[in-house]
Amino acid sequence: MLVVTNPTTGEKIADYPTMSAQQASERIGDAHRAFADWRDKSFSERGQLLRAVAAELRRRKTSLAVLMAEEMGKPIKEGEPEVEKAALCSDYYAEHAGEFLAREELPSDASLSYVCYQPLGTLLGILPWNAPLWLAFRYLAPALMAGNTCVMKHDPHVPGCAAAIAEVFAGAGVSDDIMVNLPLATPAVEDVIRDPRIAAVSFTGSSAAGRRVAGLAGAEIKPSVLELGGSDPCIVLADADLDRAADVVTLSRIINAGQSCIAAKRIIVEASVHDEFVQRLQTRLSRLRLGDPTRPDTDIGPIAREDLRDNLHRQVTETVAAGANCLMGGEKPAENGFFYPVTLLTGVSESMCAFREETFGPVMVVCSAASFEQALALANNTDYGLGASIWTSDAERAQVAADRLNAGQVAVNGIVKTDPRLPSGGIKRSGYGRELGPQGIREFVNCKQIWIK
Repeated sequence: MLVVTNPTTGEKIADYPTMSAQQASERIGDAHRAFADWRDKSFSERGQLLRAVAAELRRRKTSLAVLMAEEMGKPIKEGEPEVEKAALCSDYYAEHAGEFLAREELPSDASLSYVCYQPLGTLLGILPWNAPLWLAFRYLAPALMAGNTCVMKHDPHVPGCAAAIAEVFAGAGVSDDIMVNLPLATPAVEDVIRDPRIAAVSFTGSSAAGRRVAGLAGAEIKPSVLELGGSDPCIVLADADLDRAADVVTLSRIINAGQSCIAAKRIIVEASVHDEFVQRLQTRLSRLRLGDPTRPDTDIGPIAREDLRDNLHRQVTETVAAGANCLMGGEKPAENGFFYPVTLLTGVSESMCAFREETFGPVMVVCSAASFEQALALANNTDYGLGASIWTSDAERAQVAADRLNAGQVAVNGIVKTDPRLPSGGIKRSGYGRELGPQGIREFVNCKQIWIK
């Protein structure tokens, strides 16, 4: 059984039966057999179905947002936009897949030479709990529009969301062999990765789990895309618009209760404006309402699981014990549920726990940098490399930072975010490969060269 615990109350709310190994194998076989027909459909035909999926997502937006609130604690006011973003992704690839995968003619010694992009077969997507709808569709929309069939193994803590995604496809008139949901416990995933009918793997999750998935996929010589953890730096220089920067940094850090891989996790502030900027952050953080995610006025819901909340508290207490200042929060609540208060830590140095480890919760870590060069050095002093950002009014320094920050994406005077139109992914322990944009849809196709004389 997959047991669902409501993180708001800490109480069990549902059980979902798991598939047996035989049942999972049969459903993989269904997707494998459906591939030939799905592959041969035109982009227009596939796009028509993906647009119907988008419409079905929008029709169910409120109920899907409530389901996310119940299963993993996402506030309703964030859940509905997440569903809309998933629908947007479906619409985007329905419109642009044909353009992104069009035949490309290249000059050579042939009469005609070109590259075509053909689907690989049946793919496996292993998905996390923190954005159950968006991260599913970030995988599904481009993979399906490329002509692959998809198997989805969602996180065991959000089985209701996984089942609802399958219902969305059914409601849109898509065969249940095109997008197959596998409700499995995590240990069963190894057999699915090794199944010879699975052509490639997409994984979003922790760096530790990504290492295991990459090892299994590599052993089977299957391509994989990994979007893993992050400890994203955000540099704030003295010449920045401090009010605007404080607004965006606060949003980036606390969205989804801070449980986002691309959140701004290490705020590196030029020393001359450090105290002033910290005051702005503290003012904004103090306004946020922590509470029941089903209430429309809640800004921050609970941490998704008790073990995650406990680990977050360990990181905070170790960092404070090492000499950091805790200006807000830092105390684990005694009441039911897995809540953690908005926490602001300053005086954090490179050796401290909250600088070195990824913090997954509403904990803002602020460091001081004496100069632009030191800020860049602090930003790049991490094993991760997902996103990074810088706030400055100096266009030249902004470009230098964009070039030198070691990350898969950099935002200048804005928030690091995922956008269907732009590629997203990391380097180092944050993974490899790209999702979204024209680059993302080309991860799971055969880039085939044709030479004709």
